[in-house]
Order: sequence, then structure tokens, then C-alpha cells
Amino acid sequence: MIPAELADRYRRAGHWRGETLVERFQATCAEHAARTAVIDGDAQLRFGQVAETVERVAQWLASMTNPGDVVAWQLPNWWEAVIVHHAAIAAGCVSNPLNPTWRERELRAVIAISKPAVLVVPESWRGFETLEFAQQLQADSMVSAVVLVRGIARPGVFDFQHLLKVPATAGARRVPSADAPAVLLYTSGTTSVPKGVLHTHQSLLCEIDSFPSIHALTPADRYLGGAPLGHIAGLVYGAMTPFALGTSTVLLERWVPGRGIAAIAVDRATFQTGPPTFLQTLASGAGRADLSSFRLFSTGGAAIPTDAARAAAARLGCVLKRAYGSTELPTLTATTMDDDERARTETDGRAIGGAEVRITGPDGDALRAGEEGEIWGRAPEMFAGYTDPAIDALTSDGWFRTGDLGVLDADGLLRVTGRLKDIIIRGGENISASELEDILSSHPAVADVAVVGVPDEKLGERVCAVVVLRRGASMTLDDAVAHLRAHHIATHKLPERLEVVTSLPRTASGKLAKASVRAAIIGG
Repeated sequence: MIPAELADRYRRAGHWRGETLVERFQATCAEHAARTAVIDGDAQLRFGQVAETVERVAQWLASMTNPGDVVAWQLPNWWEAVIVHHAAIAAGCVSNPLNPTWRERELRAVIAISKPAVLVVPESWRGFETLEFAQQLQADSMVSAVVLVRGIARPGVFDFQHLLKVPATAGARRVPSADAPAVLLYTSGTTSVPKGVLHTHQSLLCEIDSFPSIHALTPADRYLGGAPLGHIAGLVYGAMTPFALGTSTVLLERWVPGRGIAAIAVDRATFQTGPPTFLQTLASGAGRADLSSFRLFSTGGAAIPTDAARAAAARLGCVLKRAYGSTELPTLTATTMDDDERARTETDGRAIGGAEVRITGPDGDALRAGEEGEIWGRAPEMFAGYTDPAIDALTSDGWFRTGDLGVLDADGLLRVTGRLKDIIIRGGENISASELEDILSSHPAVADVAVVGVPDEKLGERVCAVVVLRRGASMTLDDAVAHLRAHHIATHKLPERLEVVTSLPRTASGKLAKASVRAAIIGG
């Protein structure tokens, strides 16, 4: 929990104004009722249509839930996901987007934590029979109700199309407080089980309200929605910002560069946030398309190849800039449109709005400018805490320890330099190395294992498994992948490289020396 003294400071400074997401949604939809809010293929929804549809679905959800219940949804970037998200919040529930790439292992783990009253899913997605698995969860009493989007409903499953026919009459509405939880997101870090991150109405509004100053956003802007809505960036920019600032969104079911180019050339998208691979693939496929509307690409979340990113932005004719944040603290630092190119492309910017950032040593003391240490941050857009109260979210005075390494210069510009946390970031997706190590160590051929990230120009990092085999045993990359698949993990976590070694380096205390493993693999 954010300390009371810090919360009072945010209220006095006007960062928290007692406004809820529901109030802002209603006001924005009323102001921009006739304008386009969301484009999803051939579907174009005006703000007024979205408001009416959200009201219908919210009334159904209110009839099926209690205040504060979790409404979970694992959907691609479809317009229905936007409706479900806002309807859950309007019904006084907590919206819980789930990563669309997750499979049985991850889903069982997080649903056991959140215990959703309602789970909304497609029939299938990219080879995963989502509805069938949702019904298994329901049979196991892990979810109460299942709603199907874009498919043929089965007995015991609610059809989303039927929800759209609920009369949109203004009934007795649940009125949440601004400091009530509104969104539950899961973050993959060093632990095998993702951590549940709770955001309030006021933390998310504070985040969105920073965008006009750091990105120069206006209602004329249109977001290129390639990032999954199950991620903090995709959710905030793609599903929430239009209904707080009056911008609009072009949703891409999944990231395909050709579709992204069409979203700019035809639908006139103006900006995007995402990993560098989005920018580079857009530029490589641009051809002679009219991309004149596209003005901004803001990146973060992965190692950024500066020269390649600059060249890609120049080809697209847009401004490239960087920002830094996480699920827990969505934007801690950012560069602005007014910064010079060096600052925009070689640093991660300054603390935004009411945010504070400091670099600390092992003892928690602040370091001087130019010294590398762990990045700590605190801000009014910071999360309220984890679903697991046993996890220490913040220090006693409200600092969030990011687990990332960085340096602040004399001008207050941050440069992220590495990670304390044992995670791999592949194309913007956090992957727990320890989770993969736990599973691979159960293979009968494996005596010891380390999983590390190796640099990749397009994706930032790729997963490499380094194994010591038992006497007489053998293993191929296909063997390792098959073993992991048998444990039903998400496809993006699978290793793309396998190295067999005779031993793994360890410290004097017996701890695996990951830095040495990674250096040997990269050097080799």
C-alpha cells in the first residue's frame, strides 16, 4: 500500500482528484459521441456507440457479480475486449486482462489467485482451444461464468452477442471510489507464477493524463494498437486513453507489419508505443505507402539498438523517443517531443509529473550522478500493491524497487543499463528464467541447467537453454522444446537455442553465476 503521507501529498498536489475512470469515460463519450473511437478491421465504433454497448454489458455483469469481483478476459485485440474492460469497471468490478499468449500452465496459476466471477474468451486463438479450457476451469469451480466472444456458444456458456441485447437503461449503478482497485494485471518477473498487480482508478487516470505533456497527444491522435491489450501499455494506450483524452485506436488482432502499415496508410494512425521490433518491421515493409500521418514511435521494455532504431524512424518520417516503466509503475521516466535527438534516443528521459526516481546502492542509499545502481521510483501512477500481501511491494516510505539497473546524469536523465532481476525480455514479453529452469531440470537427461537471454537485433533477446547432461544422456533443442510444451507453457517462452556444456559456473556460495554463463554463450 502507498503510505498515507505520500497519498496525501498526491492529493494536495492535484495528481489525485477523486475522479473515477467511469466518470471520465462517460464525460469523454458524451463530448465526442459522433467521433470514431475504435477501429477493428471493418468495424468502426463511435464514442456514443461504445458508451451504449458498455452500458448494456455492464448491466449484465452487475447482475452476475458482487462489487469488487474480478472479471477476467483473455481476448485478442478485438473491439469486444475494449467493451468488456470498460463494462467490468462500470459494473463496479475489477477488470483483469490476461496475456493472450498464455496457455494452461499460466492460466491455471493466475486464475487460482484472482478467482474471477466471470471469464470472457474466444472459441480458440492461435491453436489454443480457449473455450474448451475455460469450461475445464469452470468444471473445476475456478470460475463461475464463462462468456464466449466470436464463436458458437455451448450449453452453460453465455454468448457475448446476447449481452449486447440487454436494455441499456440507467439503473442503480455501483459507484466505486477513486482509490478502489479497477484493474488487475499480471507481470512475469523472476518468480514462476506471475504477480498480480492492482491499479486504482486514480493511478491509471494519473498515468493517462501525463500523455499530452510527454507525447503531445491531442484528440486528433490515433493509436496503432499492435501491443496486446493484456499488457499494461496496450491496455492503457489502446483501450483506455481514447476514453480519457478523446483519442482513437486502430486495433490489430496481432502484430503483423503489413497490417500495421495499412493502419497508418488507410486508417491514418499517428503514433505507437512498443518494443523496437515493431518499429523496425514497420520500416522494413513500408515500401511506397503513405505514412505521412505517423508522427511518433515511443519505445522501451527491451534493449534498443540505437542506430538501427534511428534509421527505421527516419525511413518512417516519425520522431523516435524512449520511456521507461513497468506494469507496477507504467511510466516512471520519459523523453518528450522537446528533447533533442540524443536525449530522446540515448536516454530513457526524466521523471514525469509527480514521479521521483533515484539510483540506490546495495544498502538503499542514494548514489551520485553517474553512478550505476538499482532504479527506485515512486509516483502517483504507481500501483496500489500486489494481490499477494506477503510480497513486499514498496519500502516504508513508498519507493518501488524496480530490480533494474541504471544511471542518472547531472541533468536528471535516466539511462537503463541492465537488470538485477533474472528475466529475459523477448519482443517486449517478460520471461522468467527460473520457471524454464525448474521445468527443464525435471527432464531425465538434465543434470544442471541455466536459461539466459542472448542479444537479438529484432526481438531484443532470445531464450537460450544451457544444460549439463547426465552421463550417457543426450538432448537436442527439439527435445527441450517438447519437454516444455508438455508442461503447457506459452509458446513465446520456448528456447530458440540450446547449448550443452560440461559444467556451469557457480559462486563460492553455490549460486549459479548467470553473468558468466551469458558472457560465455555470447562470446562463444
